Amino acid sequence: MTIDLSNQVVAVTGASSGIGEATALACADAGAAVALAARRGERIEALAERIVADGGRAIAVAADVGVEAQAREFVQRAHAELGRLDVLVNNAGVMLLGPIAGAPTEEWRTMIHANVFGVLYCAHTALGLMAAQGSGHIVNVSSVAGRVARQGSGVYNLTKFGVGAFSESLRQEGVALGVRVTLIEPGAVATELAGHNRPEVIEQMAKRFAGVTPLRAEDIAGAILYAIGQPANVSVNEILVRPSGQVG
Repeated sequence: MTIDLSNQVVAVTGASSGIGEATALACADAGAAVALAARRGERIEALAERIVADGGRAIAVAADVGVEAQAREFVQRAHAELGRLDVLVNNAGVMLLGPIAGAPTEEWRTMIHANVFGVLYCAHTALGLMAAQGSGHIVNVSSVAGRVARQGSGVYNLTKFGVGAFSESLRQEGVALGVRVTLIEPGAVATELAGHNRPEVIEQMAKRFAGVTPLRAEDIAGAILYAIGQPANVSVNEILVRPSGQVG
């Protein structure tokens, strides 16, 4: 199936690496103009330059989407500078695992800041713009941790279960506005996400996923591209993607 996103504008948060970067490249390859957001401005500037050099259109906006003003500015600039907004991919997120007992609570605030408020602020801004044009698609990247709670990932579970609940409510509200909503739930993916954990947590994760070949970021980008490339009368509400060797 060939996906054609010509004349569409896609905004991607967390675009400096991993799933966000792969999604931006896939959408650009499919013909979309892309707006890129991440805190690491130099990375998204380089990615935007790469897309433009390949004949595409792209803008980069350094932003911490957990800060409401920065999230709103990113979405509004995507719309204003690229002419419209067809798709928002809420991909920015943080995964900091470990036991609840004795946890550094700053890690909890960091996850809620990015994983919850980042999704809420960007979706809220995009929804108004999409409703005004009568169409749009919001893709929220969650996790298998938004379906299955496990010891050692309690607050991460909390944020991702919340994204799932919010997405379903948003989907129902979006029907009357012409706005589709898709929830993407990746299993283990080879990205930088896990590397931000404390050393003892990284060691535990390595043991848990020993023998599992993780997904590539491009695999999840392909799932996102599939969802947003469907005809207007088709709404792909939820996609769960695990590595073939992952049990839970």
